[in-house]
Amino acid sequence: MHYFDHAATHPLSEVARAAWLDAATRFPANPSSLHRLGARADRALEGARARLAAMLGCSPGEVIFTSGATESNNLMVHHLAHALTGTVLVSSLEHPSVLEPTRHELAERRQLIPATPAGVVDLPWLENRLRTRPPAAVLLMAANNETGVLQPWREVAARCREHGVWFGCDAAQWLGKLPAAGLGACAFLTGCAHKFGGPPGVGFLKGPTTLRPLLRGGPQEDRRRAGTQNLPGILAMVASLEARERELAVGGAEQRIVWRDRFVARVQQALPGTELLGADAPRLWNTVSLQLPPRADGRRWVVALDRLGFAVASGSACSSGRDVPSHVLEAMGRSRDNADRVVRFSSGWETPESAWEVLIRKGVSS
Repeated sequence: MHYFDHAATHPLSEVARAAWLDAATRFPANPSSLHRLGARADRALEGARARLAAMLGCSPGEVIFTSGATESNNLMVHHLAHALTGTVLVSSLEHPSVLEPTRHELAERRQLIPATPAGVVDLPWLENRLRTRPPAAVLLMAANNETGVLQPWREVAARCREHGVWFGCDAAQWLGKLPAAGLGACAFLTGCAHKFGGPPGVGFLKGPTTLRPLLRGGPQEDRRRAGTQNLPGILAMVASLEARERELAVGGAEQRIVWRDRFVARVQQALPGTELLGADAPRLWNTVSLQLPPRADGRRWVVALDRLGFAVASGSACSSGRDVPSHVLEAMGRSRDNADRVVRFSSGWETPESAWEVLIRKGVSS
């Protein structure tokens, strides 16, 4: 099976696997325990916190370890809903782990920010709103999980600081694919390990030291997030992100952009009428979202490609066991009727150029 669904989850990297096994062997104790083994585990935990903070550019005390981006986003929204009054502006392109808790916790206090047909948040609309009626907070992801389109998070973060508005950023898709430097300037920042080769079930939130807990119980994470920390997972996450940062530093993304663009050009040549979503905007090097023409056999592309041995994602989001039109495509103004022809191809760091070639010859062109 050829795997092109890394945006959903990236297979565990060798670096992460080695770090996890090493941590599970060397640090068997609970970091909260008072004996020497517990103290040793706690030192490893705080060392990982400092390493992650250094990559993000923030204070270690602002980093909270969680079970993943969904928990982190829920924790961020929970704090904003209870600590602030007033409207919270939320990008209409956000992941469900932001949209659902804001709908539940904020209700009528939530207002969605429109998007352009290119899949980018409407920056002029947002800047005008910040000038005329500043909200309590703004939530905008760094890179979209369905299209790979990069969002203007730096500009929005700067505008929010100018107007004294809290800014929260879901960086789950950005981290490990683009440099982490500067993300720590966001008031809130969320991420998870399994999008860049770390293990599933571990993530983080960068937020204020006054954060209101969502999970209550023990005193872990300075009483901001109760529960025993997943130390092997945390150490594996940090090690994997450090490895990705090293690959980025030596230009590892540039060649992969060439592979991505060559793939798009060849699909458009082989299948006239193919449309690249977000074509007019900067995109992640690993993600391609295409609206393909209808198949002659009438089958859905994602099903046909699966039978040919290619794991890809559809342009719909799974909800309660059924497919529903993607809210991202709707925000971009695209018709519901074509949602089943949108396919997301997403590669990983270990995906070779030859895999893209096989995808063209034996998958899309067949």
